[in-house]
Amino acid sequence: MKIRKATPSDAEALQELYHNHLTQHPPKEHMEIDLWREKIARFKADPMYYLLVGEVDKRVISSVTLVIIENLTRNLSPYAVIENVVTHSDFRDKGYASVLMEEAAEIAAAFGCYKIMLMTGAKTKSTLRFYEKQGFNSHDKTGFIKWLKKPEGYFSP
Repeated sequence: MKIRKATPSDAEALQELYHNHLTQHPPKEHMEIDLWREKIARFKADPMYYLLVGEVDKRVISSVTLVIIENLTRNLSPYAVIENVVTHSDFRDKGYASVLMEEAAEIAAAFGCYKIMLMTGAKTKSTLRFYEKQGFNSHDKTGFIKWLKKPEGYFSP
């Protein structure tokens, strides 16, 4: 699998991946693809934002978002957040997401991050075990979420 930062030309593949394989309750709406391209271009230009994609035979089959956040504690060490871990259902259980997660962790380490945070809405044991195998635990911190604005058509628990 080839790993790289997403480019605007990946917009269609990412839209399909997110809308059909990210959750059991995908968003009902599809934003204009040009808006996706613009947003991905901004992500690509941001040295602290990594929208990583995994390609097999030039097809985007997996993605992980990693954001590095500057910090004033922990000797000014930054931390990272991972979101939107997704693999096309036809390519699951083959280690692709694990490789992307390892790459994300290496990037965070290269920035000197002292931790990576990840929240998931997933409740399936296999998904939770996947994150545990990646070195994440649900014991050290308590996660909370406050929805400020939910786009119409999105599922929320």
